[in-house]
Amino acid sequence: MKTYTILFIVIVFMHLSTLVNAIIFEGEWYQIVLHFSNILFIIACVYFGIERRANKRATRNK
Repeated sequence: MKTYTILFIVIVFMHLSTLVNAIIFEGEWYQIVLHFSNILFIIACVYFGIERRANKRATRNK
């Protein structure tokens, strides 16, 4: 999968979890959703960094 597809999926999960918390649970689980969103954000940043480093190395070697 391409990097932007993975990052888009992570953003969708972050927004979906916030939406479900607001509509179904009426905001009662906001701390859990906040931690979940933070974890997803960190995963996305790490993945982006790995992909960017790989692309830089591939570009230099050409």
